[in-house]
Amino acid sequence: MPAALAAGLAVIAAGCVPGTDGSGAVQGGGAGGTGGVPDPSKAGNVTLTVWDQEVRGGQNAEIEQLNKEFEDKYPNVRIKRVSRSFDDLKTTLKLALSGNNPPDVVQANQGYPDMVAFVQAGLLTPLDNYAGLYGWNTRYPNTLLNLNRVSAGGTTQAEGSGGGKQFGTGRLYGISQTGEFVGLYYNKEKLADAGLEPPKTWKEFTDSLATLKDEGELPIQFGNLDQWPAIHTFGVLQDQFGAAETRDTVLGRGDGFDNAHTKEAAALLADWIDKGYLPKDANGRGYDDANKQFADGDGAYLMTGIWVQADLTKPMGDNLGVMAPPPATEGGSPVTTGGQGLSWSVTSKSAHPDVAAAYLDFITNEHAADVMTENGVLPAVPGKAADEVDPDSPDGQMIAAWKRLNENDGLVPYLDYTTPTFYDTVSAALQDLIAGKTSPDGFAKKLQDDYGAFMEKQRGDDAGSEPAGS
Repeated sequence: MPAALAAGLAVIAAGCVPGTDGSGAVQGGGAGGTGGVPDPSKAGNVTLTVWDQEVRGGQNAEIEQLNKEFEDKYPNVRIKRVSRSFDDLKTTLKLALSGNNPPDVVQANQGYPDMVAFVQAGLLTPLDNYAGLYGWNTRYPNTLLNLNRVSAGGTTQAEGSGGGKQFGTGRLYGISQTGEFVGLYYNKEKLADAGLEPPKTWKEFTDSLATLKDEGELPIQFGNLDQWPAIHTFGVLQDQFGAAETRDTVLGRGDGFDNAHTKEAAALLADWIDKGYLPKDANGRGYDDANKQFADGDGAYLMTGIWVQADLTKPMGDNLGVMAPPPATEGGSPVTTGGQGLSWSVTSKSAHPDVAAAYLDFITNEHAADVMTENGVLPAVPGKAADEVDPDSPDGQMIAAWKRLNENDGLVPYLDYTTPTFYDTVSAALQDLIAGKTSPDGFAKKLQDDYGAFMEKQRGDDAGSEPAGS
């Protein structure tokens, strides 16, 4: 789950940034700088243990296909795949990484709670040399690569030897396979039956909720039993009131959450619950259950990430529509929460880092992008297959929205990146807001308290790391 993309797809061929902080040159190859692209076929018999959370239909299918193709290309390599849900992966990964027999490759969520914490503990391998060897620096725009960077902790600690001061800068600790944004799915028949067209503006969307409610329809299907879904829904609302301010705060350069756009978004979410635009039992309704109910015809809209695209398209077919949340003005620039999928990273204890890096390259190259597209999954960098997709199909709408968001700097970071404890803070605060146990002002204060304490600690650490006499 990611931060903002400030550059469009037109800058995919941006300048090479192989150094530890976006500058400098790669000296040799592999983790040890031996030179040359590693050849997995010469590594002997290898079992590569891979932990991922690509458990949904299209995501699972593309990973299974790419894993088989990698094993066919390198018969000496066997991939031992361990797939877990996002929640299970988040809960178990740190313990697995710190054990005596960790996986070789893992998917790690970006931001302070996971990736930065793993770097601080010395559990991930920096990949800057591999990025230079495989051309990842030109495959991805800098804005995507930077989401998987972590800086060293303090001026006396070498890059890559633990540390982990800040995400978004420093050494590269992974690459991402997929693009992501929180979109607005809609049931075409439900809208038509209510005399509505797919909304072209944010006001048309919000006005349509009352119409749908009056027609006896559930306007927006939603389940928050898993706690994290509300982070995405609230993020979209907050983006409409203050995208630039939210982005700056998540990236550690903003004023925080004690502000009008946070309170307005919280008030709107609470109002939707009160008016029945969202299910009253949202906190007790599972995320996957809500998605299935929407696919079965319960709900006109579903606001969630495009990682569910294949799961929805299969039962709904052409009755499914998807867009970026509509902009303030017709034809304007949309904004939403999103960026890129979880990072694929190499663990520091892997006995096969060169084979692991070759695997990362294989599942993110142009052929992999086409495999993803064929399975209804959005690649971070779409390949040729994306140009062949019917633009009026759900997949075509998804790809077009992704391109539009990138071209207009319309992606805002996931809120849980903000501090090491923010995932727990914002998810609990949103459950209370949805349950009516806290006010918009109280909600904003909870978020601000977490953010303010973290920024104060950051400033103190910065002051403590300055050389004497500076």
